[in-house]
Amino acid sequence: MATKPFAAFEWMIAWRYLRARRAEGGISVIAWYALIGVMLGVGTLIVVQAVMVGFREEFTARVLGANPHSTVYSAIYDEAHNGAALIVDYEAEADKLRALPGVLNVAPVVSGQMMASGNNRNIGIEMIGISLADLQKIPLISNPEQAIGSLDAFEGGIAIGDGVARELGLRVGDLITLTSLNGVPTPFGIAPRINNYRVTYIFKVGRADIDRTRIYLPIADAQSFFNREGFADALHVFVAEPSLIDDMRPEMATAVGPDYIFWSWRQANQSILDALNVERRMMFIVLSLVVLIAAMNIISGLVMLVKNKGRDIGILRTMGLTQGSIMRVFFICGSLIGIIGTLLGVLMGSLFATYIREIQALVEWVSGGQIWDPSVRLLTSVPAVLRAEDVIAAMSLGLILSLVITIAPARKAARLSPAEALRYE
Repeated sequence: MATKPFAAFEWMIAWRYLRARRAEGGISVIAWYALIGVMLGVGTLIVVQAVMVGFREEFTARVLGANPHSTVYSAIYDEAHNGAALIVDYEAEADKLRALPGVLNVAPVVSGQMMASGNNRNIGIEMIGISLADLQKIPLISNPEQAIGSLDAFEGGIAIGDGVARELGLRVGDLITLTSLNGVPTPFGIAPRINNYRVTYIFKVGRADIDRTRIYLPIADAQSFFNREGFADALHVFVAEPSLIDDMRPEMATAVGPDYIFWSWRQANQSILDALNVERRMMFIVLSLVVLIAAMNIISGLVMLVKNKGRDIGILRTMGLTQGSIMRVFFICGSLIGIIGTLLGVLMGSLFATYIREIQALVEWVSGGQIWDPSVRLLTSVPAVLRAEDVIAAMSLGLILSLVITIAPARKAARLSPAEALRYE
């Protein structure tokens, strides 16, 4: 008899087959295994994608929050300063860039690598000389994750990263010694430059490579330390739309002329950004295979169900059910497992990604150890950004695989001959 597709009695038969015990010819245990497998596969896919996207966005936010969006260097080398490429009239050049639309701030800086010492400990650091007004406009320095001391006292001292303070055992009010091997020429060779500064501000931006190496010194003190009075090493440019910084380069080059080199944050971090994109795509492919393997359990369960229900299929066919009805009954059996497993996986993955930091804290408390090393992963905690497109992609993958996989065993059930099914009954 001809019936409407997916009629109520087809759903009723499918549901009875699913909840029947194995002794009655059902696949309840196998169905549970398949459902749990699909749920874990889809949930894991959502969590991993959220962490990968979160890591990229958090990494980018920390880069843009503590570093210039573009750095402008002079292309003309000054032989009087050991061949360094210095910017002479840096305030005038900075004003040209500040006048451009979309530019928030331009900070002249003096920078260099040197050794920092304190409490009989030594580490290598990156020193940046900058004015207080410009330092206060760097988001993650003026408003970091954690701060000790006052940035208002910067002009009379020095600002250091939390990692630098920890490595040297320094607190606010302590003295830090800076040593540069590019010192003063003497008849006996180059004498290193050494000076002491009082720590007035300790910041923690949340990136280990910055917190452990970065210090800020007032630009006048930095110029005196490096014997660069009246000069700047570079101009740090901050814009309203960092993602468009490369598009702004021609306009900036026109403003300052041809004697300058531009280096954007994308160029400085391109290899890391590309690696994160490739890793995210590869993880999606690998975890898609995990979802596929989990969905394959649906096939094994349906094959066993068709074998156990051969007598029922024969009776239903002799009662007038068409091949289409039989196919739809077993298609509903398999698709229900996949749909429920996928929806539960979406719920589990979304909750896990939303509360991942609380879960990290719980795991670390239970284990008594650290599962996320900031010195290796650069960030202080596990980042996760749950995007609608990632959730939809994972859900679509689970549903499509589950639905497609059920077609073959459902067709096999529909093609079973009533005479063959009832031959030995």
